Amino acid sequence: MLDVTRLHVLLAVARTGSLTAAAKELHYSQPSVSHHLAKLEAETGAKLIQRAGRGIRLTDAGRLLAERAAEIIGRLDATSEELAAHVGLRTGRVRLAAFPSALGTFIPKAAGLLAAAHPGLRLELTETEPPEALRLLRAGRADVAVMFRYDDTAPEGNGLHMIHLFDDLSYLVSSTPAGGLHGGLAEHAGSPWIAGCDRCRSHLLDICDKAGFTPRISFTSDDIVAVQALVAAGLGLTLLPGLALTAHRHPGVHVAEVPGSTRHVYAAVYGEPPHPPATEALVKALRESL
Repeated sequence: MLDVTRLHVLLAVARTGSLTAAAKELHYSQPSVSHHLAKLEAETGAKLIQRAGRGIRLTDAGRLLAERAAEIIGRLDATSEELAAHVGLRTGRVRLAAFPSALGTFIPKAAGLLAAAHPGLRLELTETEPPEALRLLRAGRADVAVMFRYDDTAPEGNGLHMIHLFDDLSYLVSSTPAGGLHGGLAEHAGSPWIAGCDRCRSHLLDICDKAGFTPRISFTSDDIVAVQALVAAGLGLTLLPGLALTAHRHPGVHVAEVPGSTRHVYAAVYGEPPHPPATEALVKALRESL
């Protein structure tokens, strides 16, 4: 059986690229780090590190084990938090990963509701787009992921419990009132477009394809402030969900609802119910914040 302490050492070496730096990070002596790595190589029967100039780097086997070690340690940490939560939510933490416009709108209210109901429970927030939020969830580095998906988004895979929060309409954002949708999206086939995150870009391409054209994407940014500034300057059109426009609305843009373009916002939790009390408390606060 692999020793968890030695897995921590391997991860520190992977992060720092140096036995000395890893020892300093872990508050170990360098010989102790070398000893743990030697034992880990003996346990696995694989060469895990190799010299690279003045430093070291992981072998292919070492990189594979380090990736799995991060998941294992993440799940162990999550289990410790679950046990602490069962004490009665008097102490402990709960970790939430969410996309930017959610953090800029309803999540602060949810955080306030959670703090009022469970003042001893510490909430940790991470801003990230849905694919990375799901990776954090699966690795045990987040307890809840607030994410969005479109009807054409690929399935998230097994092992997740998806809790629907609300549907979010999409809007065409332009610099003039005349940039609306009187003739549908196709009337803007010749215009430059501004794309957002990978999932939003994929949806933009899909909905424009359904309208009979391929958008000419001139700019790409997942910053809703920057995107709207580019639109207001007359440099292109974009699609934005209502939540993003609630988080920030540039005074120089005009919006028109896009029929058939709705994203669905969920709270994702790893595994099937019942979930740990802290996780359930956070989901409850998210629902009550809407």
